[in-house]
Amino acid sequence: MTQAPSRTPRNAPPSGGLDRYFRITERGSSIGQEVRGGIVTFFTMAYIVVLNPLIIGTVPDSTGGFLGGGDPDRARMLVAAGTALVAGLMTILMGVVANFPLALATGLGLNAFLAYGVAQMPQMTWADAMGLIVLEGIIILVLVLTGFRKAVFHAIPAQLKTAISVGIGLFITLIGLIDAGFVRKPSGPTPVELGIGGFLNGWPLLTFVVGLFLIVALMVNHVKGAILYGIAGATVLAIVLEAVLHIGSQTGPGGKVVNPTGWGLNVPTLPKNPFAVPDFALLGHFNLLGSFSKIGFVSAALLVFTLLLADFFDTMGTMVAIGGEAGLLDEEGNPPGSQRILVVDSVAAIAGGMGSVSSNTSYIESAAGVGEGARTGLASVVTGVMFLLATFLSPLVAVVPYEAATPALIVVGFLMMQQVTGIDWDDMEIAIPAFLTIVLMPFSYSISVGIGAGFVAYVVVKIARRKAREVHPLLWIVAALFVLYFCITPVKSALGVQ
Repeated sequence: MTQAPSRTPRNAPPSGGLDRYFRITERGSSIGQEVRGGIVTFFTMAYIVVLNPLIIGTVPDSTGGFLGGGDPDRARMLVAAGTALVAGLMTILMGVVANFPLALATGLGLNAFLAYGVAQMPQMTWADAMGLIVLEGIIILVLVLTGFRKAVFHAIPAQLKTAISVGIGLFITLIGLIDAGFVRKPSGPTPVELGIGGFLNGWPLLTFVVGLFLIVALMVNHVKGAILYGIAGATVLAIVLEAVLHIGSQTGPGGKVVNPTGWGLNVPTLPKNPFAVPDFALLGHFNLLGSFSKIGFVSAALLVFTLLLADFFDTMGTMVAIGGEAGLLDEEGNPPGSQRILVVDSVAAIAGGMGSVSSNTSYIESAAGVGEGARTGLASVVTGVMFLLATFLSPLVAVVPYEAATPALIVVGFLMMQQVTGIDWDDMEIAIPAFLTIVLMPFSYSISVGIGAGFVAYVVVKIARRKAREVHPLLWIVAALFVLYFCITPVKSALGVQ
């Protein structure tokens, strides 16, 4: 496991109240490292302020209504402001309460499921869909406060936790490669290809490559702030290229790709006005139990279960990966203050539903900040403050294109991959579940799927080896729940529900 070098020795005395509260010196960090780490984390996940409105702000519910009750343009504006607000508040809460370098924002995947699945069900409104998110968050919070969620976490074998970290490293590497357009889905029979037609074509891809190798060059020379400097340098290059060549966006007004060699998500142009007055009119627009009367108790309960299981384990995997990269895990692979981390994450799910921006969850992009040296919750406070500023400075946030921010994810994926040596590959009983955990996260594009496959495989292997008694009782329950989760569609069909 590779950690960013620290300027402050761990045995040095605290230098002030801020240092003592966040235990900065104790964890071998410095205020400068925490600030840089928080800024890097923000820029690697700021895309959510732009992307979430495109996912849930442009899709009407089954009644034809958009979020906020207006047209798609107003909906996108409201979602952008709400997304940044909730992410900022919840990330600051994570830093202050849990003292952990972990940022939160609207969860990708869950927001798409909400938009194209839940909100499209007959008679369902956006308020009903957001009510399911609030309900799911409340249930998870209860499971945390009763100790069940933490007990499940401690029941996971240490080497499976390591596999989760490695799998997430590969997962965020794939996210970075795809978002940058370095790897794409072709029109032919192969599932993925390099760039466009197997070649690196277009100035945006050049920006990505330059940004990546700039970070690598700085890192191998032990330059503090390498990731932040790489993102900044690539952004400047992108702005210059767009100003001179007028490259434009990949997608047209309808969201279809019309310019394959264009910029992904954001076109890097300096805005005429960097400020925008936020509108938080979406706050509180949810109907807690409305879905039960609209689609029936069984259908609503199964939706809550699906949302809950995805949220339940995504954060567990993320906090282990972040803690491992930061060197904060104990002998059993547990991060410090895991109960407080899980409480804040549960509250964030509730807040996301109440803010009508979908469930907020922990972001693996936080690993980019850890790679920059973040070790405490101060980095999360910095990230959160930047999200709050983004409610007013959203035009500036939209300057950074995917191609400038995603090189950080590739580098962090490499750092997390180094943990793979912590798995005993000669022990088939742990190696096979670990392998499935690692490969299915990127290949299924889901952290939860990788974790679930690993758990189920672990139980199956132990049964096959006639060592079922070695399986923790909670793992039996969790494995059974994941089997139900994987088979949720035929189960719903068997029960005659939608």
